[in-house]
Amino acid sequence: MAITDWPEDERPREKLLARGAAALSDAELLAVFLRVGVRGMSAVDLARALLARFGSLTRLCAAPAAEFAAVPGMGTAKYAQLQAVMELARRALAERMRERDVFDSPRAVRDWLRLRIGALPHEVFMVLLLDARNGLIEAVELFRGTLTQTSVYPREVVKLALAHNAASVIFAHNHPSGAREPSTADETLTRSLRQALDLVDVRVLDHFIVTAHDEPVSFAERGLL
Repeated sequence: MAITDWPEDERPREKLLARGAAALSDAELLAVFLRVGVRGMSAVDLARALLARFGSLTRLCAAPAAEFAAVPGMGTAKYAQLQAVMELARRALAERMRERDVFDSPRAVRDWLRLRIGALPHEVFMVLLLDARNGLIEAVELFRGTLTQTSVYPREVVKLALAHNAASVIFAHNHPSGAREPSTADETLTRSLRQALDLVDVRVLDHFIVTAHDEPVSFAERGLL
């Protein structure tokens, strides 16, 4: 049955307008984005098939262009539209972080980190540079690859903080494996970076471990700073 044949209050677009986007399921939100289905499938049916194929909304949004475009009814145009939506969400959250103390909106920080690095297939180490009011100055990807104590050089982090006149920093890196617990290498690296930044009066406020599906783990909340 086509969505136009559904009761009006059950159609995803009308439901969104009446009750807000949060009232929709993942499949319904994706159907609004898709707009139309394919032969024999409504937009909602197609959305459900996509979620089943990729395993989750996160994995769908992070899928490589070729894999996404290979799905019947998708293609490079839909892939470009989806990536544009994701980037809009990242930039909107980054604006919130620049406009106010990041600790006034810890949810925005965590959400932005998950959108930015949570679903990446490779490990990255990021530095969020903050001003004296804890507003975001810049977020810099400093390293890509397996994280060890020798992967990220303290002097490079110090140079970066001084170049941006940062008063404090937040570190973040992702675990593509999905493991949430800090490793010994993570803790050792954090200590060495904090000690180096202490020498130039730049505070380390937190270090987050980010995964695709779970809440980022905070070193500060674990008492690891």
